[in-house]
Amino acid sequence: MAGIGPIRQDWEPVVVRKKAPTAAAKKDEKAVNAARRSGAEIETMKKYNAGTNKAASSGTSLNTKRLDDDTENLAHERVPSDLKKNLMQARLDKKMTQAQLAQMINEKPQVIQEYESGKAIPNQQIISKLERALGTKLRGKK
Repeated sequence: MAGIGPIRQDWEPVVVRKKAPTAAAKKDEKAVNAARRSGAEIETMKKYNAGTNKAASSGTSLNTKRLDDDTENLAHERVPSDLKKNLMQARLDKKMTQAQLAQMINEKPQVIQEYESGKAIPNQQIISKLERALGTKLRGKK
């Protein structure tokens, strides 16, 4: 065990300090009261519309009238009936289940169900995947 000298003890004092309080801790009610008691200088400011939702709702009065006057009935586009019939027929011709077809195109079986029931919002990317997987054209003329 050469190279190891005599054991020495370190008698230097170790100072442990608390972390400085964070901004949130400085604003804490207890900290503010303690500062008041010790006579420290405290600055208070009243913020305009602090803690209320007035600023967010004040600009909507213009849009509210426009929305009330709007009588247009909006709805999402749905899958056309010829597309859903073509999809169902092509899938059955290939003797595939909805789950198998969904797995082939890396989508959830629910997506295939929605397309076949006509509830889905048409996505050209998914329709292209279906056409490639089934080897037939689903949109337009065959």
